[in-house]
Amino acid sequence: MAANCNIPFSVERKCTVLVKPSTRTPAEVLSLSTLDNNPNLERIGQIIFSYQANNDLKQKFSQQPDPASIIEEALSKLLVYYYPLAGKLKRQSDGKLQINCNADGVPFSVANADCKLSSLNYLDGIDVAIARQFVLDLPSDFDNGCHPLMFQVTKFACGGFTVAMGVAHTVFDGFGAAHFFRALTEIASKRCEPSVKPVWQRARLVAKPALETPEFLLDKNALATSPYLPTTDVVHEYFYVTAKSIKRLKTSLMEESQDQDEHLTESLTTLEVLGAYVWRSRFRALKLDPNGKTMIRLAVGIRHLLNPPLPDEYYGNAFITINVVLTGRDLVEGPLSKVVKLIKASKKLASTEDYIRTAMSLMEKRRLRSNKPDVATGALMVLTDWRQLGVRGEVDFGWKGFVNMTSLPWKIYGDVDLCILMSPCKLDHFMKGGVKVLVSLPEASMAKFKDEMNALEQGAYLITSLL
Repeated sequence: MAANCNIPFSVERKCTVLVKPSTRTPAEVLSLSTLDNNPNLERIGQIIFSYQANNDLKQKFSQQPDPASIIEEALSKLLVYYYPLAGKLKRQSDGKLQINCNADGVPFSVANADCKLSSLNYLDGIDVAIARQFVLDLPSDFDNGCHPLMFQVTKFACGGFTVAMGVAHTVFDGFGAAHFFRALTEIASKRCEPSVKPVWQRARLVAKPALETPEFLLDKNALATSPYLPTTDVVHEYFYVTAKSIKRLKTSLMEESQDQDEHLTESLTTLEVLGAYVWRSRFRALKLDPNGKTMIRLAVGIRHLLNPPLPDEYYGNAFITINVVLTGRDLVEGPLSKVVKLIKASKKLASTEDYIRTAMSLMEKRRLRSNKPDVATGALMVLTDWRQLGVRGEVDFGWKGFVNMTSLPWKIYGDVDLCILMSPCKLDHFMKGGVKVLVSLPEASMAKFKDEMNALEQGAYLITSLL
């Protein structure tokens, strides 16, 4: 369900204010973990939550409550618990980032749009250029100081509204950001305090740099190259994969594994099968060199893999990445079931504490060598799954109405290497149980990628998978 972009409308943004904690908070400087200090995470990501108008409130009150005022007040109260977020991120002389907890405040903007939110399909599949009007996008200078959190509430003519939350990935991972947003809705709903009170504890995930570089690390010179990269002509699109298509793909891959003697005996996850399919489709669309290496990188949560586990109240980055490396020829010409099997095996490998600690030590060594983020090549695809972040149906500001979550491209790992799996809009009943996939590619390669995704929806994969 793509948003109708032909509706003329305007957005009037009021002045931006700094929302400070409602009571005095500690003045201190806090260090971050090794996982937080990953140069690839030095980005502000924008997440937008869409809410329908609540007609019951119009009948109950002579004037509908103002969501912006309620959220601003709740944010001020919540910052007493999350007081580091009212401070500033700044790089130290050793290259690491820290937070100066100075209660400077969280930038907060209110805007009015003169159209109905439904006319934009609640921002489902919205064009990125249009979506940018609904976020507060401030400069993010990590070297000299930047806000780790920012908000914009946009009110629509129908009474619906959107809440855009800009978050520094250096401070949050997806679960941490979801915990924070859920806590904000709790305070807005008149709870006295959040049900999950945050803890810092970043020192638990600080690693010493690895002494040696393992031989299995990939030589970047071996990566496949694309005739479409580098480029600044990048487009971003959502693709919608129905539950029926996912089930059909899983069945096809299980059957293929038996034919190819791969013996996939365990059930397949949606992440595994879509990850493999999208990886291969991107490779084909980018016309990458089949003799070069290509890699898929997946995030694996470690909160409950450590001994002792991280507490639920921890909101920092708590994931490592696992890589599956293949030659381009093996990816596009070999059975896709083998790719799925490799992804599944890599996920298991990352579930041990030894692997986790080694990965963190390598990350620290990499940071010491260079504070620069990775540059997009197209040969790498980073896949992250937002479907299990605990935000669907649990983010009620007191008057229900949550229907959709969307995201602007994060520009992590360059402009084209990140792929996000998200839950579909709650109002799109055809997509129940399905997945929407946010993909960024050079414009010249997007048409071919669309063909690949259309083949998945039409079941053409069953015919072409072995060709």
